Formats: sequence, structure tokens, C-alpha cells
Amino acid sequence: MRWAPTVVTPEFRQFWTEYRVCVLSTVRPDGRPHAVAVGATLDFDTGVARVITFRSSVKVANVRAAGVDGALVSVSQVDGGRWSTVSGVARVRDDAESVADAVERYARRYREPRPNPERVAIEIEVREVLGRL
Repeated sequence: MRWAPTVVTPEFRQFWTEYRVCVLSTVRPDGRPHAVAVGATLDFDTGVARVITFRSSVKVANVRAAGVDGALVSVSQVDGGRWSTVSGVARVRDDAESVADAVERYARRYREPRPNPERVAIEIEVREVLGRL
């Protein structure tokens, strides 16, 4: 996704690079929402958000249950009256290159995560951006 300059403003870029806890919302196979606190990164050039997690997590199961076309998800963050949500199609990546890339991005925004042999990455192809910054 190529974002317009009206979307990737300096305020938007800063908001998505500051240390800030996010909420990832997925949908369970029975239709109930599943919202959990996560660390998320956003690539402004490609329009891809990433979350690192355990392969056995509920969020991973929810994304995988959606099948090869991916799952509709959203990632939100709030700071007082400022907020932003990115939504799109998520897929689980478990290949070493994708996971290493997601870990590197996470380390830049947050901190170096502990080693985890069960780590996978959830990649979200962002299709919608909402917010008030």
C-alpha cells in the first residue's frame, strides 16, 4: 500500500515509532473478538504492520483459522485523546527471515526481545488507517 502524505504525517510517523503498547484485535472462529496487548511495528514504506508472538498463541490460531486468504484484524494505540488504528489482512509468518525482520523492527521500537524458539510473526497488510492525531 502506498500511503498518501496526508496519512503519513510527521505526527502519524512519530506516534507509530514511540514506545507505546498496542492492542491487536482478531476474530475467533466462533465470531467473538479477541483483543490483546502487543508490541507492534509499522513499515511506512510498504504499509505492513508486524507483531511478534508465540506460535501457540490464541491470536496466531485466530489468524490461521481464517485460511490462506488471511484474517481481518486491527491494531490500535491510544494516548489520551490521540489514537490510531490500522486494519488489514493478517497472515502468520514462521520462516526465519520474516521472523528475524519482525524481531529487528520490534527491537528498534521497544527493546531486544528474549530469545524464543517458538516465535512467529503476524504480518498485516494495512488497508485502512483511522485516527485522531
